[in-house]
Amino acid sequence: MRLAAAALASASLLALAPSDPPTLPEQLADTGGGSQLITAQAPRGDSTSGTLTWWDRRDGHWVKAGSAAARFGAKGLAEGGSRKQGSNTTPTGLYDLPFAFGIKAAPGGTAVPYRRVREESWWCQDNESRSYNRWTEPRPADCRASESEHLSAYTTQYAYALVVGFNYERPVRGRGAGIFLHVDGAGATAGCVSVPEDAMRRVLAWVDPARGPRIAIGTVSGGTAITRY
Repeated sequence: MRLAAAALASASLLALAPSDPPTLPEQLADTGGGSQLITAQAPRGDSTSGTLTWWDRRDGHWVKAGSAAARFGAKGLAEGGSRKQGSNTTPTGLYDLPFAFGIKAAPGGTAVPYRRVREESWWCQDNESRSYNRWTEPRPADCRASESEHLSAYTTQYAYALVVGFNYERPVRGRGAGIFLHVDGAGATAGCVSVPEDAMRRVLAWVDPARGPRIAIGTVSGGTAITRY
C-alpha cells in the first residue's frame, strides 16, 4: 500500500508540474496554415526595434530556427488594415512572402523566387499608376519617379530583400506600397522590417515556398499584438 500511495503521489506531482510555456507561434490566432513562420515582434506600438524569429513546424510543434535583432518604421507600427502611406509605420498583420529580390546574387540554397535588381528596376508607389505596389522594369510613364523607389539606389538595404505581401494582392491606394524584409540601413525604416545582412542571408537560405511561409508582424500587447494575427 505504501508503494502504491507513493506512486500515486508522484503521478499527482507530475500532473501538477508546469509544462513548457507555448512558443510565440503557438499563441497566434492564425499562422497561415504552413510549416514555416517568421515573427517580427516589437515591445510597443511606438518601438523602432524588436526581434525577428523564424520558425519550423515539426511534429505538431513550432521550433525556433533562428533569430536576429530587427528594426521597424521610424514612427513605430500601425494596424495594417488602417495604415496610411507615407506614415513611416510598419504594418502589423499576417502576410505571405510573394518573392525575393536583391542587388547581390541569391545566397546559396535560396529556393524562393529571386529577382536580381538592375538599373531599370523600380518599385512603383505612385497612387495614380496602374502599376501601384508592383516591381516594374522599366518604370512606366504613369508612375512618377518621385513617388517610387529606384531599387538599385539602395545598395545596402536591398542587397537582399523579401517582399512582404502587405497590400499586395489587391492593392488599396493610399494604404502603402513597397513593404519588405530587408537588410539594415543606418537606422529605423520607412515602414519595412530590417535585419543585419547575415540574418537576411540565413532567412533566404531557409525559407521554402513549398512550406507555405508567412510573416506575422506585431507588438507584445495591445491593439496591434502579434497574437491577434
